[in-house]
Amino acid sequence: MQKKPGHGDPNTGMTRRSFIKGVGVGAAAAAAASGTLSALADAEAKEARAEEMQKLTLKVNGRSHRLIVECRWSLLFVLREKMGLTGTKVGCERGECGACTVLINGVPRYACMTLALEAEGDEITTIEGLMEGEDLGPVQQAFVENDAFQCGYCTPGQIMAAEGLLRVNAPLTVTEIQKGMSGNLCRCGAYVHIFQAVEAAGKTRRGK
Repeated sequence: MQKKPGHGDPNTGMTRRSFIKGVGVGAAAAAAASGTLSALADAEAKEARAEEMQKLTLKVNGRSHRLIVECRWSLLFVLREKMGLTGTKVGCERGECGACTVLINGVPRYACMTLALEAEGDEITTIEGLMEGEDLGPVQQAFVENDAFQCGYCTPGQIMAAEGLLRVNAPLTVTEIQKGMSGNLCRCGAYVHIFQAVEAAGKTRRGK
């Protein structure tokens, strides 16, 4: 026997369309009862607020800067695009390569993984802040003298990681240097010269 349009069951009178509609209504009612719809609405509201502008004061390289930022902006984005400090490089933007390394309160941190708002009240140092007037800082000079770069793109992050490492413990063995610099990648493979530069900068820091 041919079924009527909608493929209804002749025994129950239920059609596929009415069944699906009933399931949808039931699911919506259950979600409303459990507060799921309310939670979704709250999440959407929070997502919208992520684009709101907020006032922020960052202390970078010894100077305070007043900014208006979105709360979702990374420190990397703010340093480069809003403050013009392009020495901090954009690399993987997911905390793997180290090209964006800066010092926050003297500790190496990935700027791409740090929200600008998180850094308020902290001391931020970028590669530009290591200069002594027009002269290179000791670590920068050591990288030049030891030819510790090829393309140079990762070099600012390498130098900032080395600076943070040497501030904690200047007398370092090669093994300690390798471990301390392991969060910074060099696609050109200049690691031998990088480690030599860090070792030389450590000796300079100790006055040898």
